Amino acid sequence: MNNDDARFEDGAERPLRLQALDADDLAVVSALCQDAVLPGHQMQFDRKQRRFALLLNRFRWEEHARATRQGGFERVQAVLTVSDVLSAATDGITPGDRDTVLSLLSVGFTAGDDGTGRVLLTFAGNGAVALDVECLDVTLTDVTRPYLAPAGKAPSHKEP
Repeated sequence: MNNDDARFEDGAERPLRLQALDADDLAVVSALCQDAVLPGHQMQFDRKQRRFALLLNRFRWEEHARATRQGGFERVQAVLTVSDVLSAATDGITPGDRDTVLSLLSVGFTAGDDGTGRVLLTFAGNGAVALDVECLDVTLTDVTRPYLAPAGKAPSHKEP
């Protein structure tokens, strides 16, 4: 009897590269991006390419259980890209601000007519970026090796 099923031990730590083309996919990307931090100037809307991108310092939630047991919470730099963007608007944040550090709470999608819709990036402190899109096409790509989280602990949303 030959058992060709993959085993957990066969896996290797590799950078994430995920694409969200529907709301279920986007929920996974949103969960992985929760509590990512970035300076205000690390987001850009390229109107000609119809692409909005953010360079995030993403907390590695996928390694949270291991890090809790062994210590050493990690972050990784990642690019979150929204394609087919028709327009972008901000509320409560100033794009290009080098002095502000933003914390991404969620990435959501509200469907419109004929596959169009709005991607909403919600930040701590009531900041948001709304992206009107022709269709849902979001990618999350890790671009560096993981590094120890400077705070040394997992993000928390509990009141002090």
